Formats: sequence, structure tokens, C-alpha cells
Amino acid sequence: MAVFLCFVISVCCFQAFAQDDAMVKSIQQRFGLYTGNMIQEKMYVHLDRPFYLIGETVWFKAYNLSGSSHRFLDMSKVAYFEVLDAENNALIQTKFALSGGKGNGSLLIPSTLVSGVYKVRCYTNWMKNFDPGYYYETFVSIVNPFVRFDPGRTVKAEGKYDLQFFPEGGHLVRNIKSKVAFRATSQDGLGINFKGVLLNNQNDTLQTFSPQKNGIGFFMHTPQEGSYKAVITDSKGQQYEYALPAAAEQGYAMQVTDSTSNILKITVSGNVESDEPVYVYLLGHTRQANLVAERKFLNKGRAVFLLDKNKFGEGISHLTIFNEKTKPVCERLYFRRPQKQLSIEARLNKSFITREKVSLELSANVAAAAPEMTDMSVAIYLSDSIHAQPQQDISSYLWLTSDLRGNVETPEYYFQNTSKETDQQLDNLMLTHGWRKFKWENVFVSQAVQAEFLPEYDGHFIHAKILNKADDSPVKGVEAFLAALDVPARLYAAQSDEDGKVMFEVRKFTGPKEITLQADQSRNITYRFEVASPFSKQFSAVTLPPFYFDKTLENQLLTRSINMQTANAFQPTVFTQPKALSSDSLAFFGVPDEKYMLDDFTRFPTMEEVLREYVRGVLVRKSQKEFHFRMVDKLLPNTFYKTDPLILLDGIPIFSADKIMQFDPLKIKKIELMNARYYLGSATFTGIVSFSTYQNDLAGFELDPNVFVTPYEGIQAEREFYSPKYDSGNAASRIPDFRNLLHWAPDVTTDASGKALIEFYTSDQTGQYDVIIQGITSGGIPGIKKLSFEVGKRNF
Repeated sequence: MAVFLCFVISVCCFQAFAQDDAMVKSIQQRFGLYTGNMIQEKMYVHLDRPFYLIGETVWFKAYNLSGSSHRFLDMSKVAYFEVLDAENNALIQTKFALSGGKGNGSLLIPSTLVSGVYKVRCYTNWMKNFDPGYYYETFVSIVNPFVRFDPGRTVKAEGKYDLQFFPEGGHLVRNIKSKVAFRATSQDGLGINFKGVLLNNQNDTLQTFSPQKNGIGFFMHTPQEGSYKAVITDSKGQQYEYALPAAAEQGYAMQVTDSTSNILKITVSGNVESDEPVYVYLLGHTRQANLVAERKFLNKGRAVFLLDKNKFGEGISHLTIFNEKTKPVCERLYFRRPQKQLSIEARLNKSFITREKVSLELSANVAAAAPEMTDMSVAIYLSDSIHAQPQQDISSYLWLTSDLRGNVETPEYYFQNTSKETDQQLDNLMLTHGWRKFKWENVFVSQAVQAEFLPEYDGHFIHAKILNKADDSPVKGVEAFLAALDVPARLYAAQSDEDGKVMFEVRKFTGPKEITLQADQSRNITYRFEVASPFSKQFSAVTLPPFYFDKTLENQLLTRSINMQTANAFQPTVFTQPKALSSDSLAFFGVPDEKYMLDDFTRFPTMEEVLREYVRGVLVRKSQKEFHFRMVDKLLPNTFYKTDPLILLDGIPIFSADKIMQFDPLKIKKIELMNARYYLGSATFTGIVSFSTYQNDLAGFELDPNVFVTPYEGIQAEREFYSPKYDSGNAASRIPDFRNLLHWAPDVTTDASGKALIEFYTSDQTGQYDVIIQGITSGGIPGIKKLSFEVGKRNF
């Protein structure tokens, strides 16, 4: 009997083990499926300067990387750049191209902006599927010296501080000792120093506490029945009272500590009531990679996981505890310091004179590793006291702030100082700024989550909606066409869905254009179009810091404003225009079967004569007083198609042969024919007849009133940064050179030996210049280098 009982117990234990093992595998598989479908992009943008005047140009370089590996991610081909005010109104917007995960652009700061701090953000269409807090964001100061403002003003308001408490794991549970992190900030969002006491509901002092860095610290607390509050005293002696989060009667808590230098100890404590053995599951991952999953039995209310730290990637990892129903009950972040660092070295002289050539020798390498290609961007600008907002750097952003919630104060501090003290402060940061960029319910659904916004793999998406003009109801299943007056001609087709929505993927669509939208006119419906903005309508919770300008710097501001206007006035026109784009000479339909340059023939006064006399591939017919075109079937000689072909005028579809026949043929430069069936999206055409005017501007042709015409800004054309050269005896030129930004190089790539060279000339402005070099290796290791040099006056 005893043997039989032991056998039954063994079988039950084996079944429990098998079930738990299956649960671990299920969690791993579902998480892997989710992360495989919902790839994370991480954007970093290097701005040329942290401070601007209206009329100055912002130059930027975007690094679009894999969220997990930090390697360049060649998925999205378009990125969106915005400048927002405090109410999240977009004051400047632009789209720019990405290639191989890299892109750069520029924008002119308009004179309509008032002085203040603004938010810059950048993202892709795919990133709109995720929390907007995951977009790249930073702050810049912009000053309008032509609009009166009080340079000494501050919007810093007096009031109660913001003090928040963050129990480790997420919750306080009665009778379980927990670490409680806290963060105290003033109205400007910056951390404060204070002295605090923890009181129970009898006002007994339980312990004292104070922040360690930037208003952040922690204390240990074992909550009992009843409430708790904290009373803090600031540097002015003012006292403020705050309630602690209420403790749950039952639940789980977690504590993460270093067991050894290589082992991470995760202790899970719980006081849940259950008639069956209680198991908990741990899932750890580093930016959705380096997955670790284990299960433990809760023995006397406690389970301990011992994990090899090397199983996690460098940077921030997420640790989540699930109960047996795969419900997350505890969660926190853990930071593993990066071991590999990109070292960027720069060699140049310490001082120069005005209009002197500067050779900046760069080298980039990772310790104990062979040189690998490093992609860098370099900004060199005049250092003055006006800079208001601290600049982000690519290293601290990728390793730290990009994976944390809200504003992280002085992030570079945690990397410049490595000690037990900073390690503790860094761990506090993991508790106060913890954030998960996805929802667990999306991971454990039975079907894969469908993304609302598709990645722009090949070109920009233009979204529109087709409505019945009579009652504004959406029209489904109708073919729509989008075109623009462009060289070469581009035409796009799409069919509306049940909500009347259409999406056009446009390629090589640059600069400002007027686009036309029209729908299939075979239905007896008058259509109306609404074109959607491609920019995100979701915003992060990050608020702008107050704007402050030291009135003692007004003279510096005036000098910079005058120099900026002078530099703009004397800058060559060629460098203020976009770079010329390489463009195919062929229209969207490719090489035509027939092509007629009308100036090579006798010109006739009517279009009918032109087509009948020498355009062989088109048969002109008239039926019921309406003209129709019939084209020769390329595959069946001497056989004509029985329906009208696609008729184009400068790339715009014209669905009436009568209107083309009424048009003055002397305004037509060429006619091109495609004599085979042509497929465009879901639409099929029995050939193409394309008419082109001399200037590709329709030459006065009146479009059908139902054609919707609207301006649309395409992908911005890349501009070339202007840096004059004084290498041909023109150093004594009388043309003033008051550039504040000496040089901007967005695409600096090291050679096989890890080296690169940048050359430029100083301007007429003397003083100290800052050099900011940021970059990342092909393997995803970021680095930054800062240095400076002096420029003195040249004696002619």
C-alpha cells in the first residue's frame, strides 16, 4: 500500500512538473511569436545644436535601429520629424527618407515662432503602433529676438512638489518587506533635495529618508494594517505631506539583489491563499531578446530564482513574475552595465585663426576588437553661454533613457561615474522610471496582434477616404487614382475598403506637390475625398521644462542675431536649394511601345487629325456623338481592344476622350503608347495613351470638377550644408563669414582601419568652438566624443 501511495504521489508530481514545463514553453512561444510580429524600431536623432534663433536652419541625422540589438534596421524608408509646443501643437513638420536605417535632413525655423522651449520628436509609421513615449524626443530652445519678451522671466511656479512612491515589483503587500523607491520633483520637472520621515496612522515616526540623486532614493518598508504617510521638509523649511500607496491584503512582492558578481537573485514573496501548490513563473528579456523563462514553487510563501547575468543582454532588462494563470503580478527593470564601449578619438590643433583650414582626424574602435565600420555625425559650432537645454547623447539614450518612462535627469552621469553608489542610484532609476512598451494581454491572445500602421518598406503611404458627396457615407469597393504633376509621370491606384479608406504607396515622391485624386466614374456617384495627415496624433506625457533666458546675455543674443542674418544674406543661392535628385526619365509604365515627338511631324490644328494621320497604334472612333480610343492588341496583330485605354495628360488620368480631342494639339510635346494590357494595383487597362505638354503643367487643360486637387508635401529633398573654402588665396575676401555652425557632417564613415578625416574652414567669428561627434558601429555599439578648440583673429 505504501509503495502504491508513493507511486501515485510520484505520478502526480511528474504531471505537475510536466504541466509547469509546458506552461514555461507556452510563455516562451507566445512571447517569441509576439516579438517576431511586432518588431521594435528605436530612433535616435543627432541635432546640430541645442539652441536656435528664428531664421536659422536645424540640421539633423537620424539613426533608425533595431530596438533589441541597436543595429541599423533597414525596414522603414520614411521618418517623420516634428517641432511641438507645450500644448503638442505641431509648429514644424517634415518627412525625410531613410536608407539602410539612416537619414538626414534640415528645416528652417520660421519667424512665426515665439521664444520658448520646444519638443522635437521623430518616429516612423510603424512606430505609431506603439506608445508615443517610445518616439524619439528631446528639447530645444528657440529665441525670436524680433518679438518683445522678458529675457529674465521664468515660468517656474511655486506649489506643492510632486512626490511619487514606487514599490519594487509594483505593489505593497501586508507583512511583506519591500523596497520603496521615490522620486520628488519641483514644478520644472527637476529633482529636489529634502528630508523626509515615514509615519503610521498614529503619527509614529518609523524611519527617515532622503534622496540620493536628482530627487530619487529608496527606503525599506513592511506595511501592516492601516495607512502610512510621508512628511518632507524642503530646503526652505516648508513641510509637505504625502500618502503612501495602500498595501494589498494578499498578493506578491519581489526583490532583486546581486547574489554574486555573476548571479542575480530574484526573491518572490506571496501570501495568497490556495488549497493547491502555488507556482510562479519568471520571464526575463532584454529589449524583447535574450529570453529567460523559469518556474518555481512558492515554499512557505517564498520562491528564489538565481539567474546568470550573462544570459541577459547589456542595458535594461525586464523581469516579470506571473501566477499560474499567466497573469503578471510583479514586474521591474534591471540594468546590466555595457562592457563594450565605442571609443572615438579626435586629433586636431588646440587653436586656429579665422579662415584657416581645419583637419579633424577621427578614429573609432572597440577595445580588444578588430575595427568595424562606424557611422558617425559631426557638429562643430560656436560655444556661447546661450545654450539652454542639455543635449542628449547617443550612448546614454540607447542604453538608458530610450527604455525608461519620462524625463531622465543628467543621464550621462550614470555612465561617467562607475561605483557602488552610482550602481545603487541606477537601480533606483529602474524603479522610478519603469516602463513596459507592450501589453501582456496582447502577448497571450490566441491570435497574432494586427498592426494598424504598416511599415513603409518602399515608399511613403498616402491615406485618403472616399465619401459619397450626397450624404458623406463611405464608399467601398471603388477604384481610386492618385497622381501628381511630376517628371517622370507617376500614377498610383488603390481600391477602397469597407470604410471607404484607400492607401497609396508612393515612391520617389519628394518636395511640395499638387496631387490629384479621382475615383472610377463608371458609377453614378459624385465622390468627395479626405486626405489624412501621416503625422501621429498621439503624444507622450512628457511636459516641457520652463523657458528661462539670462538677461545679462542680451548682447550675445543681439550679436548672434546680426551674424545669422549676415550669414544668410551672403550664403550662395545654390546651397540654400535642395540637392538635385537623380530621377528616372521613364514614366511609371516604362518604355513605351510607340513614341511620337510631335515637332518631328506636320502639326495639325485638331487632335483628331493628329491621331488619325500618324499615330498608328490608336484607332479613333465616334459612337453616339462621343469619341473613343481603341488600341491595337500587341499580342494579336490587326486586333483592337474593345474598351477605352487609360488616357493620361502629364500623368493625370483623363476618363473622357472627348476632352482630350477638344484640347489644342499645339500644346502637346509628345504622345506615348503602351499596346498591351496594363495592370495597376487591382485595375486593368487595355493599353495606355499618354499625352505630355511642354512644361508638364497641363498647359491650361481644365480637369473634371470631380477631380480633387490638393497640395501635399512629399519627402523632403536633401539640402547640402554650405561650408566655404579659403584654399585659393581668397582668405582676404571682403565677403563676411559669420557662421555660428562651422561644419555639419551627417555621413562620416570610417574605413577598414577605423579612421576618417573631416576638413573645413573656420569663419570670421573668434572664440571657443565645441565639437560633438556621435556614432555607432555596425554591431550596434554607440559612442560619443566631445572636444573644443579656440579660434583667434587673423592679421591680414
